[in-house]
Amino acid sequence: MLASPVQNIADTGIEVIDLRENLEFASRSLHVRNAATQLEGIRRLSQAFIGDPFNVLQVLVDAAVDLCGADSAGITIERDERDRTEANFYQWVVTAGQYSHFASATLPHDPNPCRICLERQGPQFFRVTPRYFEIMGIVAESVTDGLLLPWEVDETRGTVWIVAHGRQEAFDSQDVGMMQLLSDFAAMAIRQQRQQLRLMQHAGAAAAADMANSLAHQINNPLQSITNLVYMASEGSSTANARSLAESLSPHIELLTNLVTLILSLPPTEHLH
Repeated sequence: MLASPVQNIADTGIEVIDLRENLEFASRSLHVRNAATQLEGIRRLSQAFIGDPFNVLQVLVDAAVDLCGADSAGITIERDERDRTEANFYQWVVTAGQYSHFASATLPHDPNPCRICLERQGPQFFRVTPRYFEIMGIVAESVTDGLLLPWEVDETRGTVWIVAHGRQEAFDSQDVGMMQLLSDFAAMAIRQQRQQLRLMQHAGAAAAADMANSLAHQINNPLQSITNLVYMASEGSSTANARSLAESLSPHIELLTNLVTLILSLPPTEHLH
């Protein structure tokens, strides 16, 4: 069991541990993942990005449940300053898995694992016992193994999380990497969505459509190449093709990474004129 809780779990029902300082979690090796698994997450988010951008966060948490083997997943954000209180400071904007019926639930500023994760600005391991939900006045499954990652787009701050409700060791460092990949890509999609809405307000629908089409083509081209390469590799011998696949995928993945970096580096939408 992981040690050194941030708070006394008996008092609050939550335990949060910084993964950057925890060697025990780093030693876990529960999954064997290949490039194709990671690319499946990118593919699903990319399809939402191009075809249904307003649903990209739900696609993210659905993919997290499937690809990381989580029982539940979700995104928590800080509520707008105008309507948040200490008792209703955070909101679950999307959920998947066993916690899916808690979509739009609000949570206090403290005690809350999200607050600790945002203060530490790094991936966290956490557990939640029934004691926490008693404090909240709700009935929910305990979190026996969970991961929290800080997530930020412009002035929106929160966390992306995946949890297990019975397994003591459900996730490892590969899950942290998968979640970081998914959350970065979703952040890119949300940023592009906001840029598009801003352009529609200031320059009309034609300019927004041009930008959206341009970005969609730029992202779709390397994605199509990646999909073709993965398919061809799956038709041949595994050992030789794994090495060849990695070499062939590298430039396309690098291009996607550069596009993500470019979009995330754009100024916040409220600064556009």
